Amino acid sequence: VRAAGGLLHVEVRDDGHGGADEHGGTGLTGIRRRVEAHDGTLELASPPGGPTTLKVTLPCGS
Repeated sequence: VRAAGGLLHVEVRDDGHGGADEHGGTGLTGIRRRVEAHDGTLELASPPGGPTTLKVTLPCGS
């Protein structure tokens, strides 16, 4: 977690097998909706074999 330039950056990485599917359930879809509702962005990378990395960027006021 870090803040820079009026943005909050959060990165979460696991050591799993990868293959996370944003459309296969409600968890990642719900996170994306919440992030976008606050004018943020979500990046998901989950190649087969892992790891899965989730990056969220949100505006944060001063």
